Amino acid sequence: MSEKKIKIAIVGLGFGAEFIPIYKKHPNAELVAVCQRNEEKLNEIANAFDIAKRYTSYEELLKDDEIEAIHINTPIPNHGEQSIQALKAGKHVACTVPMATTVDECRQIVALTEKTGLTYMMMETVVYAREFLYMKELYDNGELGKVQFLKASHQQDMDGWPNYWPGLPPMHYATHCVGPVLGLTRDEAEYVSCFGSGTIREELIKEYNSPYAVETTHIKFRNSDLSAQVYRSLFDVARQYRESFEVYGSKKSVEWPLIEGKPLVVHTAKKPEPKIPKEVEIPDFAKLLPKEIQSFTTQGVYDEGDNQHLSFTQGAGHGGSHPHLVHAFVEALVNGTSPYPNAKQAANITCVGILSHESAEKGGEILRLPDFTFTS
Repeated sequence: MSEKKIKIAIVGLGFGAEFIPIYKKHPNAELVAVCQRNEEKLNEIANAFDIAKRYTSYEELLKDDEIEAIHINTPIPNHGEQSIQALKAGKHVACTVPMATTVDECRQIVALTEKTGLTYMMMETVVYAREFLYMKELYDNGELGKVQFLKASHQQDMDGWPNYWPGLPPMHYATHCVGPVLGLTRDEAEYVSCFGSGTIREELIKEYNSPYAVETTHIKFRNSDLSAQVYRSLFDVARQYRESFEVYGSKKSVEWPLIEGKPLVVHTAKKPEPKIPKEVEIPDFAKLLPKEIQSFTTQGVYDEGDNQHLSFTQGAGHGGSHPHLVHAFVEALVNGTSPYPNAKQAANITCVGILSHESAEKGGEILRLPDFTFTS
């Protein structure tokens, strides 16, 4: 492993704080700065982790020549603009999902990476979660046989969430279900058709002029015989939180449990009918990581010293994906390779959601993904 260390700043310290101890322990990363508008919270977290450089202004942080890469964890409406600013300032970018909220912002980010040669990675948790990594391993080893169909969902109850969440069109935040269906085979979406279904409460509709309780999208893969179905709900649908991903192959298929915490079900072809399905406990994939950050897939406490900030504890959130995301980004920067998903791939995934809502408004009209989201 290279001894090079990438100097990184984390912007946004809500969800962003989850990544601080991982960057601090990664052998090829150096966390040099944090940024948060609330100065009291900024100092509390920076003190807890002994981080000297602190910024309340994103613009000031971007002027810091020591910082090579930015990890953005701010609210969704800021992702596109802040990624564009960082790339213009000469910084590599990792950004939590989605990439942006408009097709044009996605276009600008892709154009900037092509112009500057800088690296962009969308930090999609699902494609680094242990369940996905298990299915990817089956796929890469040929155990699924020919993949015939993929399906995913992301359902949650967002009542009571503040700021921009009330009434948000379901497909405007669809990367958790679009990412895995495209990510398994590393395919791209060519076009989409989406239907809205049901109606949310009147006071929610007015926020975005979007009435749909559920949005369901069919995705036609580019240069492939595959298609996928994804569906999404945010309000007025009775459902436990679920980020599901299912794949149907000629030899084996894998289905997500209906209830959170239950095992995946693997179906194997040509067995006696009662023996086709089998519940499988998913292994952890810490083996893919540097030993210094392997513990963060299943457990870990932010402060292992005398620090008394007991709120800084980390569980196995997002399927143990957080250290995998950090490693994928840092490894790409150290080796000069392209992470998954890179700017074009992230744009393809994100634009599926943006265009799906537009399709629903047009009664399911087929909408083609823009050419800039294609890698070839």
